[in-house]
Amino acid sequence: MQTIQSPSAAEPVAATNRPAPKPPATRVVPGLVLVAIFWAVHTAAALAGWPISSTFFARAGACALLTLLFPLWWLTNRSVRMRDRLLALAVMIVGCGLAIAVSRQTLGTIGVLFMGLPFVFTGWVLWLLVSRKWSPGVQRVGLAITVSLVWCSMGLVRMDGITGDLQANIQWRWAPRPEDAYLASRSPDAGLQSATERPIELAAGDWPALRGPASDGRMRGVKIATDWKASPPQLVWRQRIGPAWSSPIIVSGRLFTQEQVGDMESVVCLDAATGKRLWTHGDKARLRDAQGGDGPRGTPAFDNGRLYTQGATGILNCLDAATGRVKWTRDLVKDSGAPLPMWGFSSSPLVVDGVVITFAGASADKGLLAYHADSGKPAWTAATGPISYCSPELVSLGGVQDSGQRQVLFLSDQGLVALEPRSGKVCWKFDAPKNGIWRAVQPAAIDPASVLVGSEDLGLVRLRLAHDANAWTVERRWASKAMKPGYNDFAIHEGFAYGFDSSIFCCVDLDSGKRRWKQGRYGHGQVLLLADQGLLLVTSETGEVVLLEATPEAHHELARFQAIEGKTWNHPVVAHGCLFVRNDEEIACYRLAVADASSGRKR
Repeated sequence: MQTIQSPSAAEPVAATNRPAPKPPATRVVPGLVLVAIFWAVHTAAALAGWPISSTFFARAGACALLTLLFPLWWLTNRSVRMRDRLLALAVMIVGCGLAIAVSRQTLGTIGVLFMGLPFVFTGWVLWLLVSRKWSPGVQRVGLAITVSLVWCSMGLVRMDGITGDLQANIQWRWAPRPEDAYLASRSPDAGLQSATERPIELAAGDWPALRGPASDGRMRGVKIATDWKASPPQLVWRQRIGPAWSSPIIVSGRLFTQEQVGDMESVVCLDAATGKRLWTHGDKARLRDAQGGDGPRGTPAFDNGRLYTQGATGILNCLDAATGRVKWTRDLVKDSGAPLPMWGFSSSPLVVDGVVITFAGASADKGLLAYHADSGKPAWTAATGPISYCSPELVSLGGVQDSGQRQVLFLSDQGLVALEPRSGKVCWKFDAPKNGIWRAVQPAAIDPASVLVGSEDLGLVRLRLAHDANAWTVERRWASKAMKPGYNDFAIHEGFAYGFDSSIFCCVDLDSGKRRWKQGRYGHGQVLLLADQGLLLVTSETGEVVLLEATPEAHHELARFQAIEGKTWNHPVVAHGCLFVRNDEEIACYRLAVADASSGRKR
């Protein structure tokens, strides 16, 4: 009989050859879905042609939800050890803080968050997808490297502003800016003109303020050739200029505008015929805005030999137009206690009845500030909403054209207010509160009893006015979403409004509020009306100049040419047979051929 012996304690049991179990695959599908939804919303907002505010809020909302839900999913992802989950979040938070510190001047905090976080989460989930079956150690190290590389890349680039559709212009951090080239090529100042220089006086055909002689984007007394193949606009001069969204004005053969020159916010006077700089005035100030772009926003205003300018940081100057010498200066922030707006002070001064009026946006009754034009002493203040990028607008209402019936209109996030120019007394209001929304489009008088208001949130609203011995009354005649202008002013011609519905040009019937046509993708440009011919001159966002017929029948493009390069948000100007265009990089003058007797188009 065979005895079976049990193995002794000292005798090892034969080991099995089975491999150690692999860790479970990391779950990534929820993270992939979150990232995919974000990029779908981001792309749809770019392609759909939504209004700027809708695009902004859609993208901001998608980014906020991704920022909230992605870490929540990650913290509850049990296929990853808790230690690794917390470590990854720590790397993300520390990297974000370092990226903001390094990129504060190149991308800004908002830029880092809006750009960096989606790419961090996208790289994060893609790495998890690639490494989902690898060991926790490899996955941990690779994830830390991926997140760190994305944050490091934020320090290698800068954002040179955004387009009207909120597309960021990303450049390498070390790439030269157009402003650098301008500063390198800029000759020393020519110096102030002699104090005995003849006074500058307004003449027929000049363009003395924002949007023209009547500040309505309309020019009369001008007829141009419309066949630009046979008679194209002829370049007179073209040169670099410092960044600004200030438009030019033309008075007595001189061009006045603003620009940023290094750390100096400058008012510049050029010879309109040659582009030669005659004088400059500088204030040590600079608005830095990674989204909208650096530099002043307001357009100068000319009155009685003086130039009134407002900078982006709130400096209001009165200068001698002939020499550039300072008559007086005010600081809107000190005078009103107003905070610096998100995109800087953008109002252009209005000079009327011996006062200069501008927007500060302070609380209580210091929304609009008026100063005596000759001395700079305060004249009156008036309450408005705190947020606006509009300028005071002078109109004649009530059927009487004397100065007693002229009113100053101003649109803010609280609605439209009409004031007496001399006293600041409120004539009437149209309440349309939308706290926090920016409004930037100039209101316009359709006739002595009607006003047209436009903004992205309101669309177009036509108001009907009446006046008796005691008071004004205002009521809404119609409201329409046929045109939703963001910051692109419209032109009115013979019962129709022509302007931008987001980035597409369109025509709206002012009797009914219905759209007649919508066509012409010119980006977020600007328009002026040559009223004697019924012509619309449009500057596109990319620097093209387009000539359109002002007709409700159809979109009819007559001609176009590339005038300047770069993002163009500034208003065009036509004066004395010349077209003046500028943006934050270039300024140019083109001579327009005069229409012969048979070719002038009149409607």
